[in-house]
Amino acid sequence: MTTFRPKYITFDCHGTLINFQMAEAARDLYGDRMSEQKMLQFIADFSAYRLDEVMADWKPYAEVVHNALARTCKRNGIHFKDEDAHMVYNRVPTWGPHPDVPAGLAKVAKEIPLVILSNAMNSQIMSNVEKLGAPFHAVYTAEQAGAYKPHFRAFEYMLDMLGCGPENILHCSSSFRYDLMSAHDLGIKNKVWVNRGHEPANPYYGYTEIAGISGLPGVVGL
Repeated sequence: MTTFRPKYITFDCHGTLINFQMAEAARDLYGDRMSEQKMLQFIADFSAYRLDEVMADWKPYAEVVHNALARTCKRNGIHFKDEDAHMVYNRVPTWGPHPDVPAGLAKVAKEIPLVILSNAMNSQIMSNVEKLGAPFHAVYTAEQAGAYKPHFRAFEYMLDMLGCGPENILHCSSSFRYDLMSAHDLGIKNKVWVNRGHEPANPYYGYTEIAGISGLPGVVGL
């Protein structure tokens, strides 16, 4: 079988490449106020409300975090303070990559241009990207697209900026709900699921599964 060599490999950033530590931030804020069982529910709710917030019209990510955290606190009977949301938002650009990321990216970047499509703000994303240890051809944000993933408009913006079609790229993400479901519906046939344990497998959407970015070079024959 011929190995697909895409024109670009496109990536989700936070969670897939960057170790996205929202759960840890929530624990630091509220872990001493509830049992472990309730903390796990709080973390799950916070994740769900962030997704719900980005499904609406675009707004700054600081508002996404603020609204999602406020709604999570309300649901769980926890007192919410504005400064809690500020703390979480300001942590985002300090987070670095999963351990498997830099070497895997560096190997692939020698042969295929790398692109990021991130649900991020322009002012934050490059601090994360600089920690990835590999050159990127382009970095696109939800702020630039005027839409967060999983909205199709975010992916369409990226394809328009790259001047290519869905058949030309390999999209790589750890999330079905934010990335791979929309990629499937938009005709991106070549997809990689990085199994970070965020979501269960869903073979319907057609992808190659890898445990980390160290497995990516093998997917494209490198």
